[in-house]
Amino acid sequence: MKSAIVFINLGTPSAPTPRAVRQFLREFLSDRRVVEVPRLIWLLILYLFILPLRPRRVAKAYQQIWFGNVSPLRHFSEQLVLGVGKKISAQYPEKDISVHLAMTYGDPSLTRVLDGVMASGCERILFVPLYPQYSATTTAAAMDIVMRYFSAKRNIPQWSWIRDYHDHPEYIAALAWSIESHWQEQGRGDYLLASFHGIPKRNIELGDPYQQHCERTAKLVAEKLGLNDSEWQLSYQSRLGKAEWLQPYTDKTLAALPGKGVKKLDVICPAFAVECLETLEEIDGEGHDIFTEGGGDAFRYIPCLNDSDIHQNVMLTLCRNFIEQI
Repeated sequence: MKSAIVFINLGTPSAPTPRAVRQFLREFLSDRRVVEVPRLIWLLILYLFILPLRPRRVAKAYQQIWFGNVSPLRHFSEQLVLGVGKKISAQYPEKDISVHLAMTYGDPSLTRVLDGVMASGCERILFVPLYPQYSATTTAAAMDIVMRYFSAKRNIPQWSWIRDYHDHPEYIAALAWSIESHWQEQGRGDYLLASFHGIPKRNIELGDPYQQHCERTAKLVAEKLGLNDSEWQLSYQSRLGKAEWLQPYTDKTLAALPGKGVKKLDVICPAFAVECLETLEEIDGEGHDIFTEGGGDAFRYIPCLNDSDIHQNVMLTLCRNFIEQI
Protein backbone atom coordinates (compact mmCIF):
# COMPACT_ATOMS: atom_id res chain seq x y z
CA MET A 1 0.00 0.00 0.00
CA LYS A 2 1.53 3.31 -1.07
CA SER A 3 1.62 5.81 1.81
CA ALA A 4 3.02 9.24 2.61
CA ILE A 5 4.15 11.21 5.63
CA VAL A 6 3.88 14.99 5.32
CA PHE A 7 5.72 17.13 7.83
CA ILE A 8 4.35 20.67 8.07
CA ASN A 9 6.07 23.83 9.26
CA LEU A 10 4.80 27.39 9.30
CA GLY A 11 6.65 28.73 6.28
CA THR A 12 9.13 31.40 5.34
CA PRO A 13 9.71 34.18 2.82
CA SER A 14 11.41 32.99 -0.36
CA ALA A 15 14.10 35.67 -0.06
CA PRO A 16 15.30 38.25 2.51
CA THR A 17 13.78 41.13 0.54
CA PRO A 18 10.91 43.52 1.35
CA ARG A 19 8.92 42.19 -1.60
CA ALA A 20 9.24 38.55 -0.57
CA VAL A 21 8.56 39.34 3.07
CA ARG A 22 5.48 41.37 2.14
CA GLN A 23 4.13 38.49 0.07
CA PHE A 24 4.67 36.06 2.93
CA LEU A 25 3.17 38.35 5.58
CA ARG A 26 0.12 39.02 3.42
CA GLU A 27 -0.66 35.30 3.25
CA PHE A 28 0.26 34.55 6.86
CA LEU A 29 -1.51 37.49 8.51
CA SER A 30 -4.62 37.11 6.36
CA ASP A 31 -5.37 33.74 7.96
CA ARG A 32 -8.35 34.02 10.30
CA ARG A 33 -6.75 31.39 12.54
CA VAL A 34 -3.70 33.57 13.05
CA VAL A 35 -5.47 36.87 13.71
CA GLU A 36 -8.95 36.79 15.26
CA VAL A 37 -9.57 40.53 15.18
CA PRO A 38 -12.86 41.54 13.42
CA ARG A 39 -12.13 41.14 9.73
CA LEU A 40 -12.70 44.65 8.40
CA ILE A 41 -10.72 46.27 11.21
CA TRP A 42 -7.83 43.85 10.75
CA LEU A 43 -7.68 44.25 6.97
CA LEU A 44 -7.44 48.02 7.39
CA ILE A 45 -4.57 47.58 9.87
CA LEU A 46 -2.87 44.99 7.68
CA TYR A 47 -3.01 46.92 4.40
CA LEU A 48 -2.62 50.47 5.73
CA PHE A 49 0.07 49.93 8.35
CA ILE A 50 1.67 46.48 8.54
CA LEU A 51 2.27 45.61 4.89
CA PRO A 52 3.51 49.09 3.87
CA LEU A 53 5.87 49.46 6.86
CA ARG A 54 6.89 46.14 8.39
CA PRO A 55 8.42 44.19 5.43
CA ARG A 56 11.48 46.42 5.09
CA ARG A 57 12.41 46.05 8.76
CA VAL A 58 11.71 42.31 8.77
CA ALA A 59 13.73 41.84 5.59
CA LYS A 60 16.76 43.46 7.24
CA ALA A 61 16.40 41.04 10.13
CA TYR A 62 16.22 38.08 7.75
CA GLN A 63 19.35 39.29 5.97
CA GLN A 64 21.28 38.85 9.22
CA ILE A 65 20.39 35.15 9.53
CA TRP A 66 19.90 33.97 5.92
CA PHE A 67 21.64 30.70 4.93
CA GLY A 68 22.97 31.47 1.47
CA ASN A 69 19.88 31.13 -0.73
CA VAL A 70 17.47 29.76 1.89
CA SER A 71 16.09 30.67 5.29
CA PRO A 72 17.18 28.78 8.43
CA LEU A 73 13.65 27.48 8.92
CA ARG A 74 13.51 25.94 5.47
CA HIS A 75 17.10 24.66 5.61
CA PHE A 76 16.73 22.84 8.91
CA SER A 77 13.20 21.64 8.13
CA GLU A 78 14.40 20.12 4.85
CA GLN A 79 17.38 18.46 6.52
CA LEU A 80 15.23 17.13 9.36
CA VAL A 81 12.69 15.60 6.98
CA LEU A 82 15.44 14.21 4.75
CA GLY A 83 17.03 12.53 7.76
CA VAL A 84 13.72 11.04 8.93
CA GLY A 85 13.05 9.73 5.43
CA LYS A 86 16.43 7.97 5.36
CA LYS A 87 15.76 6.36 8.75
CA ILE A 88 12.36 5.13 7.59
CA SER A 89 13.88 3.64 4.42
CA ALA A 90 16.62 1.93 6.44
CA GLN A 91 14.33 0.52 9.14
CA TYR A 92 11.33 -0.30 6.96
CA PRO A 93 12.73 -1.18 3.52
CA GLU A 94 9.66 -3.22 2.69
CA LYS A 95 7.28 -0.26 3.15
CA ASP A 96 6.30 2.00 0.24
CA ILE A 97 6.38 5.35 2.07
CA SER A 98 7.29 8.75 0.69
CA VAL A 99 8.28 11.55 3.08
CA HIS A 100 7.61 15.21 2.34
CA LEU A 101 7.98 18.71 3.77
CA ALA A 102 5.19 21.25 3.30
CA MET A 103 4.58 24.78 4.56
CA THR A 104 1.32 26.28 5.73
CA TYR A 105 2.36 29.57 4.08
CA GLY A 106 4.83 30.04 1.25
CA ASP A 107 6.74 27.25 -0.52
CA PRO A 108 6.62 24.33 -0.73
CA SER A 109 2.92 24.89 -0.19
CA LEU A 110 0.84 22.23 1.48
CA THR A 111 -1.59 22.23 -1.43
CA ARG A 112 1.16 21.63 -3.98
CA VAL A 113 2.69 18.85 -1.90
CA LEU A 114 -0.72 17.20 -1.60
CA ASP A 115 -1.18 17.42 -5.36
CA GLY A 116 2.00 15.41 -5.78
CA VAL A 117 1.08 12.91 -3.09
CA MET A 118 -2.35 12.31 -4.60
CA ALA A 119 -0.94 12.03 -8.13
CA SER A 120 1.41 9.28 -6.93
CA GLY A 121 -1.54 7.17 -5.81
CA CYS A 122 -1.06 7.28 -2.03
CA GLU A 123 -3.84 5.57 -0.11
CA ARG A 124 -2.75 6.58 3.39
CA ILE A 125 -1.29 9.89 4.61
CA LEU A 126 0.05 10.97 8.00
CA PHE A 127 0.38 14.70 8.68
CA VAL A 128 2.95 15.76 11.26
CA PRO A 129 2.80 19.49 12.09
CA LEU A 130 6.16 20.52 13.54
CA TYR A 131 4.51 22.26 16.49
CA PRO A 132 5.10 20.41 19.77
CA GLN A 133 2.39 22.42 21.56
CA TYR A 134 -1.03 22.57 19.90
CA SER A 135 -2.58 25.92 19.05
CA ALA A 136 -5.42 26.87 16.74
CA THR A 137 -3.06 29.54 15.35
CA THR A 138 -0.59 26.94 14.04
CA THR A 139 -1.68 23.30 13.96
CA ALA A 140 -5.35 24.01 13.28
CA ALA A 141 -4.40 26.48 10.54
CA ALA A 142 -2.50 23.71 8.75
CA MET A 143 -5.36 21.26 9.20
CA ASP A 144 -7.78 23.81 7.74
CA ILE A 145 -5.83 23.62 4.48
CA VAL A 146 -5.89 19.82 4.53
CA MET A 147 -9.65 19.71 5.09
CA ARG A 148 -10.34 22.33 2.42
CA TYR A 149 -8.17 20.37 0.01
CA PHE A 150 -9.98 17.09 0.55
CA SER A 151 -13.39 18.75 0.54
CA ALA A 152 -12.92 19.24 -3.22
CA LYS A 153 -11.87 15.61 -3.86
CA ARG A 154 -14.02 12.57 -4.50
CA ASN A 155 -11.50 9.81 -3.79
CA ILE A 156 -10.16 10.77 -0.36
CA PRO A 157 -7.32 8.67 1.09
CA GLN A 158 -7.18 7.45 4.66
CA TRP A 159 -5.46 10.23 6.60
CA SER A 160 -4.50 11.01 10.16
CA TRP A 161 -2.40 13.58 11.98
CA ILE A 162 -0.23 14.11 15.02
CA ARG A 163 -2.13 16.70 17.03
CA ASP A 164 0.77 17.56 19.37
CA TYR A 165 3.69 16.01 21.20
CA HIS A 166 4.25 18.55 23.96
CA ASP A 167 4.73 15.93 26.70
CA HIS A 168 6.01 12.99 24.67
CA PRO A 169 8.83 11.34 26.68
CA GLU A 170 11.27 11.29 23.75
CA TYR A 171 10.65 14.96 22.97
CA ILE A 172 11.19 15.92 26.62
CA ALA A 173 14.33 13.77 26.76
CA ALA A 174 15.66 15.40 23.58
CA LEU A 175 15.19 18.90 25.00
CA ALA A 176 16.89 17.89 28.24
CA TRP A 177 19.74 16.32 26.26
CA SER A 178 20.25 19.53 24.29
CA ILE A 179 20.45 21.58 27.49
CA GLU A 180 22.80 19.15 29.22
CA SER A 181 25.03 19.02 26.13
CA HIS A 182 25.17 22.81 26.15
CA TRP A 183 26.12 22.83 29.84
CA GLN A 184 28.89 20.33 29.21
CA GLU A 185 30.35 22.48 26.44
CA GLN A 186 29.70 26.01 27.74
CA GLY A 187 29.22 25.61 31.46
CA ARG A 188 25.96 26.02 33.34
CA GLY A 189 24.38 29.42 33.82
CA ASP A 190 22.70 30.80 36.93
CA TYR A 191 19.22 30.32 35.47
CA LEU A 192 17.32 28.65 32.62
CA LEU A 193 14.66 30.55 30.68
CA ALA A 194 12.28 28.64 28.41
CA SER A 195 10.88 31.14 25.93
CA PHE A 196 7.78 30.05 24.00
CA HIS A 197 6.08 31.86 21.15
CA GLY A 198 3.21 33.90 22.54
CA ILE A 199 -0.42 34.14 21.48
CA PRO A 200 -3.13 36.58 22.60
CA LYS A 201 -4.54 35.87 26.06
CA ARG A 202 -8.03 35.98 24.56
CA ASN A 203 -7.23 32.86 22.52
CA ILE A 204 -6.70 30.94 25.76
CA GLU A 205 -9.92 32.32 27.22
CA LEU A 206 -11.73 31.00 24.13
CA GLY A 207 -10.38 27.50 24.70
CA ASP A 208 -6.96 27.20 23.06
CA PRO A 209 -4.86 24.70 25.10
CA TYR A 210 -1.52 26.22 24.06
CA GLN A 211 -0.60 27.77 27.41
CA GLN A 212 -1.32 24.54 29.24
CA HIS A 213 0.87 22.64 26.78
CA CYS A 214 3.74 25.12 27.15
CA GLU A 215 3.62 24.95 30.92
CA ARG A 216 3.55 21.16 30.80
CA THR A 217 6.56 21.00 28.46
CA ALA A 218 8.61 23.40 30.59
CA LYS A 219 7.74 21.62 33.83
CA LEU A 220 8.65 18.20 32.47
CA VAL A 221 11.99 19.44 31.10
CA ALA A 222 12.84 21.09 34.43
CA GLU A 223 11.99 17.86 36.25
CA LYS A 224 14.10 15.85 33.81
CA LEU A 225 17.03 18.19 34.54
CA GLY A 226 16.43 18.11 38.31
CA LEU A 227 15.85 21.86 38.52
CA ASN A 228 13.92 23.44 41.37
CA ASP A 229 11.50 26.34 40.88
CA SER A 230 14.16 28.94 41.72
CA GLU A 231 16.41 27.81 38.86
CA TRP A 232 14.13 28.25 35.87
CA GLN A 233 10.99 29.86 34.45
CA LEU A 234 9.07 30.16 31.22
CA SER A 235 8.12 33.27 29.26
CA TYR A 236 6.40 34.21 26.00
CA GLN A 237 7.88 36.11 23.07
CA SER A 238 6.92 37.60 19.70
CA ARG A 239 3.81 39.55 20.67
CA LEU A 240 2.18 41.74 18.03
CA GLY A 241 -0.15 44.68 18.53
CA LYS A 242 -1.54 46.24 21.70
CA ALA A 243 -3.76 43.41 22.97
CA GLU A 244 -2.66 41.48 26.05
CA TRP A 245 -0.71 38.35 25.19
CA LEU A 246 0.42 35.46 27.36
CA GLN A 247 2.71 36.57 30.17
CA PRO A 248 5.36 36.88 31.44
CA TYR A 249 6.78 38.55 28.34
CA THR A 250 10.25 37.39 27.34
CA ASP A 251 11.69 40.86 26.66
CA LYS A 252 10.56 42.22 30.03
CA THR A 253 11.80 39.08 31.77
CA LEU A 254 15.24 39.42 30.16
CA ALA A 255 15.45 43.05 31.25
CA ALA A 256 14.52 42.20 34.84
CA LEU A 257 16.62 39.09 35.50
CA PRO A 258 20.01 40.82 36.01
CA GLY A 259 18.45 42.94 38.76
CA LYS A 260 17.43 39.71 40.48
CA GLY A 261 20.99 38.42 40.55
CA VAL A 262 20.97 36.38 37.34
CA LYS A 263 24.23 37.23 35.56
CA LYS A 264 24.69 34.11 33.44
CA LEU A 265 21.57 33.04 31.59
CA ASP A 266 20.78 30.00 29.46
CA VAL A 267 17.81 30.36 27.07
CA ILE A 268 15.96 27.69 25.12
CA CYS A 269 12.93 27.98 22.79
CA PRO A 270 10.99 24.70 23.08
CA ALA A 271 8.06 25.75 20.87
CA PHE A 272 10.28 25.92 17.79
CA ALA A 273 11.31 22.66 16.11
CA VAL A 274 14.01 24.43 14.06
CA GLU A 275 15.75 27.78 13.98
CA CYS A 276 13.89 30.73 12.53
CA LEU A 277 13.70 34.52 12.76
CA GLU A 278 12.12 34.32 16.21
CA THR A 279 14.98 32.28 17.67
CA LEU A 280 18.06 33.62 15.89
CA GLU A 281 17.19 37.29 15.54
CA GLU A 282 14.64 37.92 18.28
CA ILE A 283 16.18 35.79 21.04
CA ASP A 284 19.87 35.29 20.21
CA GLY A 285 20.03 38.82 18.83
CA GLU A 286 17.60 41.25 20.47
CA GLY A 287 17.20 39.13 23.59
CA HIS A 288 20.94 38.97 24.09
CA ASP A 289 21.19 42.76 23.88
CA ILE A 290 18.31 43.32 26.31
CA PHE A 291 19.86 41.02 28.90
CA THR A 292 23.41 42.40 28.68
CA GLU A 293 22.27 46.02 28.58
CA GLY A 294 20.29 45.29 31.73
CA GLY A 295 23.44 44.18 33.53
CA GLY A 296 23.78 40.53 32.57
CA ASP A 297 27.26 39.13 31.95
CA ALA A 298 26.62 36.06 29.79
CA PHE A 299 23.67 35.18 27.58
CA ARG A 300 23.83 31.67 26.12
CA TYR A 301 21.20 30.68 23.56
CA ILE A 302 20.68 26.91 23.33
CA PRO A 303 19.88 25.98 19.71
CA CYS A 304 16.69 24.24 18.62
CA LEU A 305 16.77 20.50 18.03
CA ASN A 306 16.97 21.26 14.29
CA ASP A 307 18.08 18.29 12.16
CA SER A 308 19.98 16.54 14.96
CA ASP A 309 19.93 12.77 15.09
CA ILE A 310 17.99 12.81 18.35
CA HIS A 311 15.33 15.04 16.78
CA GLN A 312 15.05 12.74 13.76
CA ASN A 313 14.49 9.87 16.18
CA VAL A 314 11.72 11.80 17.95
CA MET A 315 9.96 12.32 14.62
CA LEU A 316 10.44 8.68 13.67
CA THR A 317 8.87 7.60 16.96
CA LEU A 318 5.86 9.84 16.34
CA CYS A 319 5.37 8.17 12.95
CA ARG A 320 6.06 4.59 14.01
CA ASN A 321 2.49 3.51 14.72
CA PHE A 322 1.38 4.79 11.32
CA ILE A 323 4.28 3.03 9.58
CA GLU A 324 3.81 -0.31 11.30
CA GLN A 325 0.08 -0.41 10.57
CA ILE A 326 0.68 -0.30 6.81
